[in-house]
Amino acid sequence: MFQNEITKRLNIKYPIIQAPMAGGITTSSLVAEVSNSGGLGMIGAGYMTPSQTREQIRKIKMLTSKQFGVNLFVPNDFTVTDEEINIANKQLEFISKQLNLQHHNKIDVPKPSDLIETFNELIKVVIEERVSVCSFTFGLPTQEIIHKLKLHNIILIGTATTVEEAIENEKKGMDMVVVQGSEAGGHRGNFLNDHESSLIGLMSLIPQVVDHINIPVISAGGIMDGRGLMASLCLGAQAVQMGTAFLTCIESGAHAVHKEAILNATENQLVLTRSFSGKWARGIENKFILDMDSYEESVPTFPVQNTLTQSIRKASSLQNNKDFMSLWSGQSPRLAKHQTVKNLMDEIIDGAKIIIGDL
Repeated sequence: MFQNEITKRLNIKYPIIQAPMAGGITTSSLVAEVSNSGGLGMIGAGYMTPSQTREQIRKIKMLTSKQFGVNLFVPNDFTVTDEEINIANKQLEFISKQLNLQHHNKIDVPKPSDLIETFNELIKVVIEERVSVCSFTFGLPTQEIIHKLKLHNIILIGTATTVEEAIENEKKGMDMVVVQGSEAGGHRGNFLNDHESSLIGLMSLIPQVVDHINIPVISAGGIMDGRGLMASLCLGAQAVQMGTAFLTCIESGAHAVHKEAILNATENQLVLTRSFSGKWARGIENKFILDMDSYEESVPTFPVQNTLTQSIRKASSLQNNKDFMSLWSGQSPRLAKHQTVKNLMDEIIDGAKIIIGDL
């Protein structure tokens, strides 16, 4: 009933992919349970070291014999001056004091060359550990890396927020593309277009992308149940990628405060901010976002600001204080539930079957 090109290529029962949410959310248990339940589990390795990634891949292989994938952040070139870092730290000092945190101005900010080196090491891990699927966010890898991965029969999935970016994914050799609507939680995956021109709603974006490329489309952004799955399939997507729906699952590694915040949020509390990381992302509005509002446009770019706010986010988590945590969420929080992955997967498929029956 749900079989198509994507399910056949990914060797999955249902056209459902768990979004690769970075920052510890995609635990081995979450990834394995999604794959065991008929979907595709994904490791969000964006902030992980090569050794951490290798270790998790091996752990998941002990929990499932099914296919799963790894997502990597494509490193982008950036520049930052000492003055910009000093200004950013002064802006964050007021927040640090509220958490009784000694804010250190001497923070090791990553260099583009270090990020490229780590990325290359992560590619090696994916190949050596024989991971069958690798997806990319924030851009596309070099032709050399794409060629290397294809030599090992690894299925490549890119991310796009516009038709232009989707075309670029196909041109560069991606096998499939995740089309991320403006409703999506967490970081925006745009890489060719600026923030404003990339905020296209998913229901508008899917059919336009489908009409302009030949590779299969995976839809993402605010999808939480069988209705979202069926709407995506009707518009031409061949699978959905769901983040927030899996984030509030029992197996997710998201902080309990984060889960609780989503379960009690309403759609009008969701905002876009770049205050936490220097890159636009969607989450629940809180004190940090409001306090940083006047500085938002001037904060250093990703991943510099992300590094500078790390101690604040960590302290806030340890204190169970949602005021200064990055509470990423898509625009459909009222549909979120605290349940097992299996229950969620069953509900999605049952809901989709009811719609098919009605049709």
